[in-house]
Amino acid sequence: MTPSTADRPQMLVEEFEELARHAPESARLEFLHGKIGVKPMPDGNHGEIVAWLLKRCMQHRPELFLYPEQGLKVEAYRKGRAKPDGVLVPEGYFVGKGEWSDPAGVLMVVEVTSHDWDADRRDRVEKPDGYAAAGIPVYLLVDRDQNSVTVHADPEGGAYRSVTTRAFGTEIELPDPVGFTLDTAMLKEFAD
Repeated sequence: MTPSTADRPQMLVEEFEELARHAPESARLEFLHGKIGVKPMPDGNHGEIVAWLLKRCMQHRPELFLYPEQGLKVEAYRKGRAKPDGVLVPEGYFVGKGEWSDPAGVLMVVEVTSHDWDADRRDRVEKPDGYAAAGIPVYLLVDRDQNSVTVHADPEGGAYRSVTTRAFGTEIELPDPVGFTLDTAMLKEFAD
């Protein structure tokens, strides 16, 4: 039985990396489930949320840093390429790692939804699958469409076994290895 066209990747991961290397700065490319995706350029509120999270992480875990837009090798066998809005790792972790880093030491990835047609599939389905398959312990989704935060944790067998969602304005636990409680009250200011 031959796989359908939808099951075949659009290109090899090496071809994608070459394409991404030559893409204009205004195009933020990702490669998930064998398909090229373009992340929308962030708006002001998106940037404020990432900056706010960076500050919270530094307050609670000063030995860590939330790096924006760091390329990661994700999915099974590291065949996907993603650029999360934030990647929480020990400071200096990415020195010498190149554009697409192995996620072995990543503690948490963060995505902030953009108001675009592809956010549901990309941020709520493909990214959790890819991050779990890569063994990333925590995936934090700040969902501006739903006015909520979702913590995916405990990856096993390519899926997160624990998924907790809370409305903006409440507290949510970021489990170990992140290990602190996030008060999301300020996110109501950036919800639009």
